[in-house]
Order: sequence, then C-alpha cells, then structure tokens
Amino acid sequence: MTATHRSTTLDGLHRLRRTPQQRLRRGLAAGVLGLGLLGTAACNPAAQNPAPAPEEGGTDFASAPTGSLLISGYNPSDEVAQSRADHAEAQLADVEISLDTTSFDTQKFAAQAASGDVPDLIRADRNLVATLADQELVQPIDECFAAHQVAPREYFYPATVDDVTYDGAVYGVPEFFQPSALLVNTRVLEEAGVSLEEVSTSDPQAVVELGERLTELDGDNPTRLGFDADIPGSAAMWMTLRGGAVQAPDGRPTLDTPENVATLTWMKELMDAQGGYPSIKSFKDSQDVFGDANPYVADEVAVATWAQWYVNVLSDYADDIELAAVPITDASGQPFAWAGGSAFAIPTAAKNPAAACAWAIEATSTDAWMAAGEARAATVEEEGSINTGLFTGSPVADQAVREAFVTTSGNEQFDQVIDTYYQVLSNPRTRGASAVGEQIGNDLENAVVVTLSGETDPQTALTEAQASSTRAWEQSRAGS
Repeated sequence: MTATHRSTTLDGLHRLRRTPQQRLRRGLAAGVLGLGLLGTAACNPAAQNPAPAPEEGGTDFASAPTGSLLISGYNPSDEVAQSRADHAEAQLADVEISLDTTSFDTQKFAAQAASGDVPDLIRADRNLVATLADQELVQPIDECFAAHQVAPREYFYPATVDDVTYDGAVYGVPEFFQPSALLVNTRVLEEAGVSLEEVSTSDPQAVVELGERLTELDGDNPTRLGFDADIPGSAAMWMTLRGGAVQAPDGRPTLDTPENVATLTWMKELMDAQGGYPSIKSFKDSQDVFGDANPYVADEVAVATWAQWYVNVLSDYADDIELAAVPITDASGQPFAWAGGSAFAIPTAAKNPAAACAWAIEATSTDAWMAAGEARAATVEEEGSINTGLFTGSPVADQAVREAFVTTSGNEQFDQVIDTYYQVLSNPRTRGASAVGEQIGNDLENAVVVTLSGETDPQTALTEAQASSTRAWEQSRAGS
C-alpha cells in the first residue's frame, strides 16, 4: 500500500499486516473498517421525543425487528468491530443476521438493484451515498433516526452528516471520523536543526521551504521526504484549507476556481522542491509503510500528513521512533480536522429496512462503543501496548471512550500525539455531499497528477476536470 489516499482510505488495511504480533495495533486501524453507526436513545443524550406513527404503506422503524437481515460490506475483523456487532446482535434477538464481508462494489450493487435482490444494509464510502440517493438506489432514513430517538446532528459530528445528506434528507449513517494531522519525525528535525515550532501549514511558502530544507536527494531521487503532504490523496483537503472547495454546498463541482488553481500551483512547487512527483511517487511506492522499516523508523520522512489510524500502526515501533504531532492549521492558525469515511445506507429495495435501521442504531450506540472500548483496552493490557483511542464519528461516543479507556501511556511522545488528534476534533471538516462526488474526486485526482507530472498547467488541468464533472452533474437528477 502506498500512502496515496491515506487520509481517508482504510479498506484492506487488515490484509497488509506483516506478523501476528503486530495484529493488535494494526487491528486498531483495521477496526475502523468494522461497523459503526448511531446511538440508542438509552445512551444518546441527543434523544428526541417519540417518533410519530409511520405513514400508511411506509416502514414502521419503531416496531420490534424480526426476520432475516443481510448486511453487505461489513467485516468484523478485530475485537472493536466484533464487539459492536455482538452488541447489536444481542439487541436484535429475533433477527437472523448474515454478513457479506466483501467491500462495497458499485457495479455489483447496481446489478443487484437491477435484479431486485439487494442487501438490507450496505456499507460504502460516504462520498458515494449522495450519488446512490440521486439514483434512487438508497432510501432516506430520517424516520429511522426519529423512530429510535436519535438526533443525527447532535450525536454525530455535523460534517459527517453533511456528507450523507441529499436534497435535505439524510441517507446514511456516518461511520468514523479519523482526523488528519502532521506526524513529525523529531529525530530528523533535530539532526537538521529545525524546531518543532517551525512546523506549520499556515504559510504555504514556508511549507515549501521547510520541505526543501528537510529533503535529502540522491541525484534527483529522494532518500528522505521533508514534507509529505499526501498528494494527490489529500488534494481536496489542501484546497479547502486554502479557501477553496472542490464542490459547492449543493454538490455542483467547483474545481477550477482561482483558489483551487493557486493551491494546485503550490502543490507542484512543493513536489518539485523535493525531487518532483515521479521520483517522489516511486520512492513512496517502495516504502515499507506498515513494516519494521517504516518511514519513521528508517528516517525516510521528516513531516507527513496522516490520519489518526496510522498512529496505531506506529505504536508497534514506539521504542524505535521519535514522534510528535502538529495540527494542520489554516492561514489564521486555526486547527483544521479533515476526514472522509464510510457510512451505512438502506437500499430502496431492501426487504427488511426496519431491522437494518435497528441494527445500525444499536451497532454504534454509545453502549456499543463502550463495549468496543472495553474490548480494546483488554487487548492493549494483554499486549502491553498503547491505547490510541477510538475515533467513532460521534463526539458523544468519542468523549465517553476517551474518559473511560484512554489513559496516560507512560510514553510522553505518544501521549502528545494522541492528545493532538483529539484536540483537532474541535473543528471537523469534510468535502460534503454531491450527486457526482465520486466523479469529482476522480477528475480532481487526474488533474493533480497531470499537473504534477508536468503534462499541463494547473489552470488547464482544473478547467478540463471541471468540464468533466459538470457533464456528470448535468446528467444527474440534482443537476438537471
């Protein structure tokens, strides 16, 4: 696995573990892949008044769930995922639950929808939910929330709810919010005579200068990256941080704005200062990101953008690295927590939407997350490792788990890193929802790659990307 899209993409991480001894800490990252959804009224302080009776012919989400339930895209690969699934199953005693643990596949789901044989609940990237809603393949779940007395914008980080809102209705249950920050190799900084206070994203030009200062080259090939900004994977984050946006609040693409052009120009400057995109990509592709010679052990990086899950990986190597975390900040110095993630949605043709709703509610109730926190704490104690926390997508559950299970580890550097990731949650940001979110993401990545490779200039690349995404938008229900 390369570092590309590492700020948001966690699927398949469990398949990359190298040894059974590393299963725990890597499993903590893989635990992000397990199911996680809402909260029950019993443990959700955002509980509302009892829901009204369903309209005639509609789903009675408040009724006791029964029958069979097929869930697709959820893999209980570690104790965090398994404990939440166990909690949900215990609450749905009269439901026979089956799991399709393979990752969500758009083409497979479209074929299932065409045949009328769909799962009752799917897990997909949040950027896909509005597209599925626009195509009327998933159903709004506001009544599901209401029936279980859950106020989604109070129980979840509002930004994650924005990701799954289409035409004023909520279509998905957000899963996880793993914020990004800068992970700093303080050993490299010390050798280079750079202080931690000099590491900041507030001044774009200073980032370029810092990257060039800390980079080591063998000819034109980097042997150490000074500032790895996870480009193109985090391009949308950097554009948002610099005052741009890849899409408007209504979901229409806005790729070619002056702010985005300026940010892409900065990306090219940052890459060129460290050897250029082709050489950097080749170097990163060769790195042992999850192994004993990972970039922080091998001193192959000084500063890099990473989502919180990578801290779990690095905790395997606490004795071999020197680490600190610095918040990503905007021009005013305001911390900025960016994350993508997944969500659960109920297909329009689901045979048992009431059970799907109930299972989702139970699986990410605060009770379920506390069970997961307890299971993780037990494993951490058994292995003598570091508990880096669970970042659930709910501030309610995050706080409860942190207070109960995330204690001082005895390792000052990791305590500082863990605390930093919790601190940045005060300003969560995401891309938001779009009926053509996947298309926008693909067009943005293509524009970034051709620019960084020197095939075209930033303005031309983003103009072409905007034209492509606009064509998709005009063909959507939202844009027609």
